[in-house]
Amino acid sequence: MYNEIIYEVADPVATITMNRPDRLNAFTTKMLVEIRHALAAAEKDSRVVGIVLTGAGRGFCPGMDMDALDNISAGSTSADQELSELDANPGNPDMGPQFATMYNHLLGLRKPIVAAVNGAAAGMGMAYALLCDMRFVDKHAKFSTAFSRRGLVAEHAMSWVLPRLIGTSKALDLLWSARKFDGTEAKELGIADRLCEPGESVKDATAYLIELAQVASPTSLMIIKQQVYKHIDMPLGPAMEETVQLMEESLVRDDFREGVRSFIERRAPQFARIKVD
Repeated sequence: MYNEIIYEVADPVATITMNRPDRLNAFTTKMLVEIRHALAAAEKDSRVVGIVLTGAGRGFCPGMDMDALDNISAGSTSADQELSELDANPGNPDMGPQFATMYNHLLGLRKPIVAAVNGAAAGMGMAYALLCDMRFVDKHAKFSTAFSRRGLVAEHAMSWVLPRLIGTSKALDLLWSARKFDGTEAKELGIADRLCEPGESVKDATAYLIELAQVASPTSLMIIKQQVYKHIDMPLGPAMEETVQLMEESLVRDDFREGVRSFIERRAPQFARIKVD
């Protein structure tokens, strides 16, 4: 089905690999559409508890490939038709419309998504990694915001995400200078959640999601993600009111009963997987 990504599912993890290694996996319009379609497929697949996004070869993604826009800008009818066949809308409608625009659907996904940053991540490629829930980063991976050196602004939600991860002054430094920094500095800054040995980021990210699937309720993972992203800009009072409602709803779910019984019986829980129509 896909030409520029590889999509694989090995219960409980779906792995999406950007697959243009000769271009360090630079984005094309087609690749972005394929990723979006694969994310929707992972949401609908009850085998999938979490998603890993990574790049083939020695790069994660250096941003948009300006030489490979798939002839869309030239009005290619065949390309338009091909892309329309991959139309998909991943993300949780309960998150609201602001999590359904452009690339914000990554924040609105019903399932955890971890970026396994195995190499260069710059510009839009870095922005995509930041919009994932967590980042497992090879020590020698290279980052750059890139935008200012192209006469551009902080695109693709970078101005929203980056200050929330590392603070305003550090964010401005990276956005203004567009300097390169490696995985070790990314960990020190707070961009990388796990620092991995070279070539190990996919394995480490997969192991993390497998562990989550063994101990945590997929429904709880989904709702907690929803709370974190929605509540980050809400006043405390409304956030607490919504939390009380969500807590009351969770107390009557089968997952709550299973969580209590598995604890009492000292066994691994058997939580229901998420099903999306």
